[in-house]
Amino acid sequence: TRKRQKPVGETESRECYRSPFRKPLAQLTNRPRCLDSSQHEAFIRSILSKPFKVPIPNYKGPLGLRALGIKRAGLRSPLHDPFEEGALVLYEPPLLSAHDQLKIDKDKAPVHVVVDPVLSRVLRPHQREGVKFLWDCVTSRRIPGSHGCIMADEMGLGKTLQCITLMWTLLRQSPDCKPEIEKAMVVSPSSLVRNWYNEVEKWLGGRIQPLAIDGGSKEEIDRKLVGFMNQRGLRVPSPILIISYETFRLHAEALQKGSVGLVICDEGHRLKNSENQTYQALNNLNTPRRVLISGTPIQNDLLEYFSLVHFVNSGILGTAQEFKRHFEIPILKGRDADASEAERHKGEERLKELISIVNRCLIRRTSDILSKYLPVKIEQVVCCRLTPLQAELYKNFLKQAKPVEELKEGKISVSSLSSITSLKKLCNHPALIHDKCVEEEEGFMGALDLFPAGYSTKSVEPQLSGKMLVLDYILAVTKSTSNDKVVLVSNYTQTLDLFEKLCRNRRYLYVRLDGTMSIKKRAKVVERFNSPSSPEFIFMLSSKAGGCGLNLIGANRLVMFDPDWNPANDEQAMARVWRDGQKKTCYIYRLLSTGTIEEKIFQRQTHKKALSSCVVDEEQDVERHFSLGELKELFTLNETTISDTHDKIKCRRCVNGHQVRPPPEGSDCTSDVSQWNHCADKRGLQDSVLKAAWDAAVTFTFHHHSHEEQRGIP
Repeated sequence: TRKRQKPVGETESRECYRSPFRKPLAQLTNRPRCLDSSQHEAFIRSILSKPFKVPIPNYKGPLGLRALGIKRAGLRSPLHDPFEEGALVLYEPPLLSAHDQLKIDKDKAPVHVVVDPVLSRVLRPHQREGVKFLWDCVTSRRIPGSHGCIMADEMGLGKTLQCITLMWTLLRQSPDCKPEIEKAMVVSPSSLVRNWYNEVEKWLGGRIQPLAIDGGSKEEIDRKLVGFMNQRGLRVPSPILIISYETFRLHAEALQKGSVGLVICDEGHRLKNSENQTYQALNNLNTPRRVLISGTPIQNDLLEYFSLVHFVNSGILGTAQEFKRHFEIPILKGRDADASEAERHKGEERLKELISIVNRCLIRRTSDILSKYLPVKIEQVVCCRLTPLQAELYKNFLKQAKPVEELKEGKISVSSLSSITSLKKLCNHPALIHDKCVEEEEGFMGALDLFPAGYSTKSVEPQLSGKMLVLDYILAVTKSTSNDKVVLVSNYTQTLDLFEKLCRNRRYLYVRLDGTMSIKKRAKVVERFNSPSSPEFIFMLSSKAGGCGLNLIGANRLVMFDPDWNPANDEQAMARVWRDGQKKTCYIYRLLSTGTIEEKIFQRQTHKKALSSCVVDEEQDVERHFSLGELKELFTLNETTISDTHDKIKCRRCVNGHQVRPPPEGSDCTSDVSQWNHCADKRGLQDSVLKAAWDAAVTFTFHHHSHEEQRGIP
């Protein structure tokens, strides 16, 4: 049989046949099946385009889209959000129209300068204003071409915090989106170096590592300073140097070799003499941005005024000669009692002109701002009767040393100056002049016989001094009726020795700080005393040992045992306890011996004829400050008065020793004492401790408060 022949093309069609009802079990072609490439690309893109999520719930921070070494495209942005609630914005870029925004180079667009929220959250309203003022001055926005300013806020207003905020802002940002400065330097009295270090640590935590130099060999200090000056770049390891005036002066050479972005001089009234070495050394620094901090008002000497302003903004008042010709001579002529009307008018005009120039670079707020935040302060000037022994020694001295006789001859000699010191010491306690009596020095011949039989300086004998008696009572009553702590201040270390004897006698625990204590130890001692759990009851302070700037809020009672010629020194000491952080009512006792040289010193203070203590203590240039008549009056003793100061002010509010009209409304303890409360007995006193001590030896008291207690303000 013949096989049936397949028609051509049938085989191929069978092989390619696919059933519409089932899938083939295997590939029908030998070619491998490929995925569509466009499909794959789209799939991968969809994975990569999903934004990265930080694996922390509710994370609000920036997403780290910026890779290392790659420049971020787009507009520059400020370091902190300027639109956040409570943000303190120091600089705002000018608003641009849409057209200008298209034209501007995005890499050069200025950005906001915003204070770090860590700091702006703790700044009080007046401090925010202060930081803005400082920043405007040092960036030359306030006075074009000048980069300095004077921060002259009164004590306790937080000058340190404002300056730390300024430094931190300049070190981290500027409108140009980079740090304004690389390094800053703080120069302060040696006792405050550690304090500055602690404050930076307190407000900035571990964000910055300051270099504080408070001791070490010359080579070691030089090495550290050279290391500091050689730091460069965006992130300097130790961008803040804290150094004392003394160390700075000795090592100025190392610091003058490079440049520092900002220098801050604390307690800057030290620079009031442009002739001294420290001033010259600081002035030679390669630093245009200068901030001078001074809590004490500048004294009324116009040349001192010039020195300070010239240091921060040289040229703003011209040269010293130009200043003298244009300002000093016309102003002083205008103040002269014999000045003509034209001279007086010209003097006033020039004074106004001077003030308007200086006010552009000086900011000063008074402590009445603080009353919102601080408890009430009650200030009391307590006149204490001399004991019979003190009165006899005093009269004997005036008879023998004859300081008044010498003055009649028109001589102001060294002996009349040492007489002032002898009388001041006698007012504190006869023990302080006992050695002079033993050696029978001029004025103390035969004085040894006046002392009680068997007297020895080894024991304290408070009953021999009126002020010491009152102090003994104040301490005993405070200790037995409260848990308050007390700060004792005196100008003389010998008086502090007496305080120590008294404390050992009465078994009071105490701390003593004077010039002999190392700076590191000072900081530890202060910290310990301020702790509520520490057992120390008394903190003794020598007003000459840089008590300035110390924060002693652990205590709320302070006794100024003797007055200083310069009211600024007393103000400094009294501000140790009444400052930020204090929770209790503060009591200040200023003790004066009735009718003596101490009242004269106090009167001089109240008339603001500030006599710098160096003038009297270093016995120079006295004629400039005293007329002969005034000097004669220093050497008198008024035994019949209960207060020579009250007699002098010719008070009309007191009748027969009783105050019949209260102080004028709106007066407080910054007013003149004529506007304080006057008490010739203990009935008008507010302080129960002083009431209890009155009968010891108090003859008269002036007292006033800082402000009315405001309820409901924390």
